[in-house]
Amino acid sequence: MHWLSTKKAKIGLLAPTLAVYTLFIIVPVIVAVYYSFTEYSGLGKATFTGLENYFRMFQDRLFLIALKNTFLVLCASVVFLMVGSFLIALIMNVDFKGNGLFKMVLFAPYVIAPIIIGIIWGYILNPNYGLLNSFLRAVGLDALAIEWIGGTTWTPLALAIVFTWQVLGFHSTIFLSGLRTIPRDLYEAASIDGASGIQKVFRITLPMLKETIMINVVLVITGVFKIYELVVQLTGGGPAHQSELLTSYMYFTVFQSRRYGYGMAIAVAVLVCSVLGSFVYIQITARKRREGK
Repeated sequence: MHWLSTKKAKIGLLAPTLAVYTLFIIVPVIVAVYYSFTEYSGLGKATFTGLENYFRMFQDRLFLIALKNTFLVLCASVVFLMVGSFLIALIMNVDFKGNGLFKMVLFAPYVIAPIIIGIIWGYILNPNYGLLNSFLRAVGLDALAIEWIGGTTWTPLALAIVFTWQVLGFHSTIFLSGLRTIPRDLYEAASIDGASGIQKVFRITLPMLKETIMINVVLVITGVFKIYELVVQLTGGGPAHQSELLTSYMYFTVFQSRRYGYGMAIAVAVLVCSVLGSFVYIQITARKRREGK
């Protein structure tokens, strides 16, 4: 098997993967960037317009609404998922009867198609006939039976809750993997010194999980900027596009409004926001690590 370590063998093994990645990832990104500088309806010849599409975004009220909604969903998802998945991982790290079933049930939503998840939660959160509001009205809590989806106030929070439910098991598994790498000697030494359970979490567990936390936050950021099916199934972007996220508004612009050039500019903006958000967080984390905080 020595031939596998040769340069030609490595290139030969990597070539198919690189070819597929280039064809389905790199090339589409390049094409999207090109069309983002044009005025194109999908028919005829694209007209080069420079940065006009990018300037138009900051004058587009619906784009700004989608940007605001995406930011709200991102902030809520980071809080819900970081806290929730960490606490769930602590539970999964304890041996108890039914632990395997608990893990399976928790991870199950992650493998369900997002469109199915949207259908399930649509029956739960629908303000008119949803299970949640029906239950609240049945127990006399009519004041809490609010417009969870389809409105202009609570929809971003509802989307964040559904997204959290969908990927909670995945992020908990990542945290669990990080917990399993922490030496047990540290906890034993802390117990001898009289440290409480809370002190162990904040003085040992969280500092030792800095890399894991960074990975999870980056995955949440990139995941939120890919939410599409949940919006379409839960609200359809309505009413009057008030519950759109960047991805759903981009789809509407390209495939329904037939403004391909402007839609590609929005797609590039989504890519830049996702990459920039992840990069900024990684840089901040790296700086704090260098400063010893």
